[in-house]
Amino acid sequence: MKFTAAQIAEILDGKIEGNPEVEVSELAKIEEGGEGSLTFLSNPKYTSYIYSTQASITIVNSDFEAEEPITTTLIKVKDAYKAFSKLLEYYNQIKLNKQGIEQPSFVSDSAEFGENLYLGAFAYIGENVKIGKNVKIYPNVYIGDNVKIADDVIIFPGVKVYSETVIGSNCVLHSGVIIGADGFGFSPGEDGIYSKVPQIGNVIIEDNVDIGAGTTIDRATLGSTIIREGVKLDNQIQIAHNVEIGSNTAIAAQAGIAGSTKIGENCLIGGQAGIAGHLQIGDRVKIQAQSGIGRNVKDDEMLQGSPAFGYGDFAKSYVHFKNLPKTIDTLNQLEKKIKNGL
Repeated sequence: MKFTAAQIAEILDGKIEGNPEVEVSELAKIEEGGEGSLTFLSNPKYTSYIYSTQASITIVNSDFEAEEPITTTLIKVKDAYKAFSKLLEYYNQIKLNKQGIEQPSFVSDSAEFGENLYLGAFAYIGENVKIGKNVKIYPNVYIGDNVKIADDVIIFPGVKVYSETVIGSNCVLHSGVIIGADGFGFSPGEDGIYSKVPQIGNVIIEDNVDIGAGTTIDRATLGSTIIREGVKLDNQIQIAHNVEIGSNTAIAAQAGIAGSTKIGENCLIGGQAGIAGHLQIGDRVKIQAQSGIGRNVKDDEMLQGSPAFGYGDFAKSYVHFKNLPKTIDTLNQLEKKIKNGL
């Protein structure tokens, strides 16, 4: 797909300096741009590349003035970084603009769906499923019985959505996501044999949630596992049964949250963090990567370590952690001197 400088300038409300008819068909970094590519310059440390780039079009800030000859056509905008991001979003919308039902696929007679549905090959839609408008369901997706999916949702290949799940509008589920598998509920008997505790709840995902590839969200034992509006989940995260994650919280890859823990709003949780079950995590909490949380956390705390404690205390203590062998050696020498009466 090709775009001219004139078309791009119209989308971005920008001003052209150069050839308005030059065409581009790909995006590139400014230092790697070649003929037919579009790039941008917003960081001053990359300014030198604009004089050597072979990109056909470069988006720049409106106050940029070339100090040497350039070959690239400029599109001047108020904020080059934001403009390029807007263009990426526009490009992505076009790229993902699929419609129609591919075959083979299965749609239950009792399922309902809105206009502009895209259903990829080998997808399965169960009984009493309700799907909104402009939903895109890619190949090899499983949608179980009684699932509700709102408008403008994108579900990428290989996602499995178990029965009774509710998904709000403008959500994105990346490949390999599993929503609504059983929570880890087993009851040990006197003979040491575990009996399964039925998991009869569901998962509720509110609007504007992004879920990364390979992430799993378990259904509740009773009630609902809830992912509130605007939550952003990275790849390969485990969220257990009856967990609730507050709005606009972001969690990095490989984090794990045990059952029935409640996480507040606008929290930031680093990669490989582990949070024990039945805890209350406040709002605006920051948990550093690989931290282990085993207690309730108040609003605005910043934690690190395993078990985690205050970030400032951790940073001070870390100096001593690193010097511990040296400190022990010093203590041993002092002990010898005391024994020798020196």
